[in-house]
Amino acid sequence: MPLTALENNKPETSLQVLSQRIESKQCVVGIYGLGYVGLPLALRFTDMGIKVIGFDIDANKVGTLNSGGSYIERITSKAINKALESGFEATADFSRTAEVDAQIICVPTPLDSHHQPDLSYVTDTVDSLLPFFKAGQLLSLESTTWPGTTEELLAPRLKERGFTPGINCALVYSPEREDPGNAHFSTAQIPKVIGGMTAQCLELGSALYATAIETMVPVSNTRVAEMTKLLENIHRAVNIGLVNEMKIVADKMDINIHEVIKAAATKPFGFVPYTPGPGLGGHCIPIDPFYLTWKAKEYGINTRFIELAGEINHYMPHWVVQKVADALNEHGKAVKDSRILVLGLAYKKNIDDTRESPAVEIMSLLQDKGADVAYSDPHVPSFPQKRDYHFDLQSAELTAHNIASYDCLVLATDHDGFDYAALIEHAQVIVDTRGRVQGGNVVDA
Repeated sequence: MPLTALENNKPETSLQVLSQRIESKQCVVGIYGLGYVGLPLALRFTDMGIKVIGFDIDANKVGTLNSGGSYIERITSKAINKALESGFEATADFSRTAEVDAQIICVPTPLDSHHQPDLSYVTDTVDSLLPFFKAGQLLSLESTTWPGTTEELLAPRLKERGFTPGINCALVYSPEREDPGNAHFSTAQIPKVIGGMTAQCLELGSALYATAIETMVPVSNTRVAEMTKLLENIHRAVNIGLVNEMKIVADKMDINIHEVIKAAATKPFGFVPYTPGPGLGGHCIPIDPFYLTWKAKEYGINTRFIELAGEINHYMPHWVVQKVADALNEHGKAVKDSRILVLGLAYKKNIDDTRESPAVEIMSLLQDKGADVAYSDPHVPSFPQKRDYHFDLQSAELTAHNIASYDCLVLATDHDGFDYAALIEHAQVIVDTRGRVQGGNVVDA
């Protein structure tokens, strides 16, 4: 067990014990936040013979996991039961922080109603575990945040309780890089960037993660690690914003942007294809840019390029709704009182993750205009609980009769599980935001 502050007569002793426990794989890892990031990481540590305690404030998640169930589609009950047999357990009792050697925080970092960073999940989690924190423990933050968070928010909280990173505890930042639905890279195979508050913090954090991750990428400090995460996702957000703007221009010129992208992608150098869509989804790409633009203002910098891409991507659901209105108008109908079925609720195909999904925003905008809105998604049987959106809906069955009964279908997420031939055959009109289908009743958006 980790040493208490009173037991720690020599400052270096507790960290030496931690190092030995990591090296011998006798350490206990606590994962705080058992969602799309935390749960796969917990299972990976367990697979490598590390004892894991998973912490979550959602009692339903805790109960599901401890009974051998899963609430994430790609994580099977078999995987959960295997982990339970290896000693994994979930809990909502933060006092059990005293039992672990390392706390890894994987909680959400959303934006508030004013598009400002909301770190309340992080600070609340840290404040809940600190009363039980002990000398010789390692604290790692994985949640997306602005550069400086680890040293400006976490380190002072530790020091207030007598813990100094590199002396009697370790503090690191290691951004998550999970990509739900990616069949090519598992948690273990994705290189792990990590920065420490001190050289010893970095050494201990790297050693811990190296028990579960194949490739470690150490950087000079936590701020570099925090900025790395932002750059990765801002790069994608800006390029998606560019291709979304190109889609709007191409549409006005009656040019198929998807054909253009395929042609451009044949260039063997200097071009990386990005695909347009109905907007940005997932926890990272729609949110990360605003963490940097917010922090940059502290230094008197306006990140105009990033903000412009954000404006374009934020506009895309409105663009789709206008295309729906135009398509209905061609059929002598208005959006108001039309029955509209949104196909795909997840933010990308073949997964059940609906975080920041543009499909939800499209549904909300259509409902505001008086439409009778429904959705169909083979991966999301019931509309999930969300902070800003509330629909009491179940996924609609895609029978020939059902398809034909809607005035318009909006393909928001192009799951492979959809029967596209049946959709084209029976739909009155399809507004396709993904360039997936073709036909006389299909409108590109």
